[in-house]
Amino acid sequence: MFNRIMIAAAAIALTAPLAVAGPINSACVSSDRAAAKRPLCSCIQRVADQTLSRADQRRAASFFKEPHRAQEVRMSKSDTDNAFWTRYKTFASAAEAYCR
Repeated sequence: MFNRIMIAAAAIALTAPLAVAGPINSACVSSDRAAAKRPLCSCIQRVADQTLSRADQRRAASFFKEPHRAQEVRMSKSDTDNAFWTRYKTFASAAEAYCR
């Protein structure tokens, strides 16, 4: 019984950082950009948590791998894309101001 509790506690401790890292942080850290330092990525994720839904965060995280997608969304005529882009601009401005 004690071993099971210890194994469960260890599993939680080892996977907790993975659960805490959001999609923006994960994409930022795994990007090949020189400026993608862990503290900066964590800061950007904190701002994302305050300004974007999880779905918006996943969508924004995709821009790290495919930056051209951001341009496509920005230029889109879709009401859904336009609403997302408005939220994304708010997030980006806040992240730039807060995470300098």
